[in-house]
Amino acid sequence: MMEVSDDIYTTVKVNNQMSAQKMEYREPKFLRDHIESIISFYHPICIDKKYGGYINQLRDDGTIFDRMTKHLVGTCRFIYNYSIGSIVLVDDSYLEAVDHGLQFLETSHRQEDGSYAWILQGKIVEDRTRHCYGHAFVLLAYAAAAKAGMHEAINKCSEIYNLLENRFWQPEFELYVDEISSESWGSIDPYRGQNANMHMCEAMLSAFEATGEDRYLDRAHTLASRICLDLSDEVNGLIWEHYNTDWSHNWQYNKKDPKNLFRPYGYLPGHFTEWAKLLLILQRYKPEDWLLEKSVDLFDTALEKSWDTVHGGMNYTFSPDGTILDSDRYYWALSETFAAAALLGYKTREAKYWDWYDKIWTFCDTHLVDHKYGAWYRVLNHNNQKYDDLKSPPSKTDYHPVAACYEVLRAKHWDTSK
Repeated sequence: MMEVSDDIYTTVKVNNQMSAQKMEYREPKFLRDHIESIISFYHPICIDKKYGGYINQLRDDGTIFDRMTKHLVGTCRFIYNYSIGSIVLVDDSYLEAVDHGLQFLETSHRQEDGSYAWILQGKIVEDRTRHCYGHAFVLLAYAAAAKAGMHEAINKCSEIYNLLENRFWQPEFELYVDEISSESWGSIDPYRGQNANMHMCEAMLSAFEATGEDRYLDRAHTLASRICLDLSDEVNGLIWEHYNTDWSHNWQYNKKDPKNLFRPYGYLPGHFTEWAKLLLILQRYKPEDWLLEKSVDLFDTALEKSWDTVHGGMNYTFSPDGTILDSDRYYWALSETFAAAALLGYKTREAKYWDWYDKIWTFCDTHLVDHKYGAWYRVLNHNNQKYDDLKSPPSKTDYHPVAACYEVLRAKHWDTSK
């Protein structure tokens, strides 16, 4: 009888453990537990009992480094997180936290003209600029709250939709403008961007799911068609970030600032996969062939262009000629990508997408998830090392991994219920 070395036994044991871990990433219990672990990092320390709303700025260990700054997107993302927590974990205390946030959103962020201020210090408005991106998250927050059972939020969805329609929507282009001055509604910044419109598509889909009103679904479909077909077809099927006032591609915007936090230069593979996820959600309600085809194309291109075969993880941006511009690994891009991989896995039944799901989760679990204190690190360098100990600067609340886990849970239910 041939003897088997201890090394072989060890290798087999390690491989079995790794396989078991990968399978766990797909399990509903793992996903629910992960949502709970993220919310537990922030809760209840993020509840601001003095000024209202939430305290966003926490270090890795959960200590506060800024009690005063209230970012509109952060406020809305906390409302979203707590809403999802109440749905998935059935915890009434999370609904109380949702209500706490909604009150602050309406009494402090909301201005007399119906718009929502971008940044506050405590309750004092610091920046009143009207950002479409921020208002997309206001709509998403109310839609999530409505899904969680706060039915009065349905009327707020309608109110915000009408504000967007009257102030941000440009029917001649069938897209939203990005930024309007705090002084005058007529003073529209010339910049146009796909990111605000992408998050508006996300918010519209959520509002449709919360209300059943077709106008939200129709608008989500229009936005997806304009960005992922019309504008994408002009650049070989890719999605560029920056545009001129007439929605022609602006190839120079922030070219000298590739690491700009909100508007970096270059193609963002994380937005490719985020769109892939949204297109698959849209296809549930509008089953058109192009939605799946485009989702597959965007996902495959994103991983082909961005995945680091040496260190693992996704490079953040690449130039029009394919050169990597920013090799950092951002938590949100990996989150959106594992969600898209799972949705594609369920939809296509192709094993390669589940292989990607497992690979991405393994990377995130190893490098981005903080197993000591909880939640995710925001950004790593190309060697997968942190830059600092600021876990949640404005407006990070770990909404991306919470939303990604939630969408994987929903996709499993959707898939098995058909």
